[in-house]
Amino acid sequence: MRKISISLKPIGLLFILFSLFISRATAQEDPVIMVVNGQPVPRSEFEYSFNKNNAEGVIDKKNVEEYLDLFINYKLKVEAAKEAHLDTMSSFKDEFASYRDQQIRPVFINDADLEAEAHKIYKETQTRIDSMGGMIKPAHILLLLGQRATVEQQNAAKVRIDSIYNALQKGADFGTLARRLSDDKGSAAQGGELPWLTKGQTLKEFEDAAYALAKGEMSKPVLSPAGYHIILMKDKGNFFPFDSVRTDILRFIDQRGLRESIIDNKLKEIAEEQHVTPAQLLESKANEMSAEDMDLKYLIQEYHDGLLLYEISNSTVWDKAAKDEAGLANYFKKNKKKYKWEQPRFKGIAYHVKDAADLKAVKAAVKGLPFDQWGEKLRTTFNNDSILRIRVEKGIFKQGDNALVDKEIFKKDTTVKKLKDYPYDAVFGKKLKAPQGYEDVRNLVLTDYQEQLEKEWVAELRRKYAVKVDETVLKTVNKH
Repeated sequence: MRKISISLKPIGLLFILFSLFISRATAQEDPVIMVVNGQPVPRSEFEYSFNKNNAEGVIDKKNVEEYLDLFINYKLKVEAAKEAHLDTMSSFKDEFASYRDQQIRPVFINDADLEAEAHKIYKETQTRIDSMGGMIKPAHILLLLGQRATVEQQNAAKVRIDSIYNALQKGADFGTLARRLSDDKGSAAQGGELPWLTKGQTLKEFEDAAYALAKGEMSKPVLSPAGYHIILMKDKGNFFPFDSVRTDILRFIDQRGLRESIIDNKLKEIAEEQHVTPAQLLESKANEMSAEDMDLKYLIQEYHDGLLLYEISNSTVWDKAAKDEAGLANYFKKNKKKYKWEQPRFKGIAYHVKDAADLKAVKAAVKGLPFDQWGEKLRTTFNNDSILRIRVEKGIFKQGDNALVDKEIFKKDTTVKKLKDYPYDAVFGKKLKAPQGYEDVRNLVLTDYQEQLEKEWVAELRRKYAVKVDETVLKTVNKH
């Protein structure tokens, strides 16, 4: 067999050595700070998370050592979510892509695209308005006349508007009379002048008469559903020049969310050229941008891992605890001392009724029922139609929570404000020295039970997944 020897030219060898040097230099610039379940975590990722969660305004700031455990727990939970294949679910992929694309989509639009869209909107608007007769800038004097005006009122208005018209014919100043006599106070302050108008913006009778006028011409009295008008045409013309409305059009584009439509069109166009889907194009762009911008890379990763963390935490701790009634009861039983009250509480209702007979009827309706069923029973018994017979406040009250409870149960000298139409007051329930069951302090028990499940879960993850921290690199966080 013939031996094959390979020789490297000096320039080739230099290139390889240079590439190796760059690779090592990059590793030194961003060394691995820890390995979690075999997954290396660069120092830059830890710094991004640490600095973001300890920025100005954060109340409970941590030092690096304190934050380390929180970060490791976070990474362990993400590993658990991946092992459970939560990242392969279509619902997860769709939600993550939506978050990621919010950061990526804006790069597909530039000032030229916006300018082109503004010109397109302008041209369409200009064509439509000019084809309908252009724009007018009228002034008017209005005498309001209600649609239910009597014949006498209509006749009086006609006499008055004719009088104003005759005065204008004899040389009276239109602006002066508009300020003094027009019922349209907004335009009256401007001497009767209205803004530039196009067809379809005002009353048809007014519009027909106004568009029939030449510039400088004044109409005879015109009757519209609003009343009598005398119209003076101040100016007429085609739609405004582009430069004068450009800012308004750009604001319109933002307000109507048209940027997103422009981006959609560009994505579709580019995707067709590259023979890919818009989703694939966005993903490719995200990878490209993330390679150039570390902050963006970790922001997108934060979206990704944060969604996984929520899903796994909800199924393992939050939702699990909320639905585990037996677990909550057992936790309360073992930790009763934690939930003692310093002062007695009242577990029941404070209620107000229209009819004195309902004072006893309310008690009879809920007596013997579980406390959590009282509200529904009272609603269906007393307030199940258009007439509300009772007003009720239900709960576990401490002193100071409710004036009626303070007076009747805690025997405080308290003034109870009477409710209008509900003159009879009463309370019903039990005075308790301590919670009878976890239901009486459910929110507190739930929070503590979730915390216990969280600790147990994290301990299990720490046993399951290997974690190795490079203490030397840890000491260089934010110090390189």
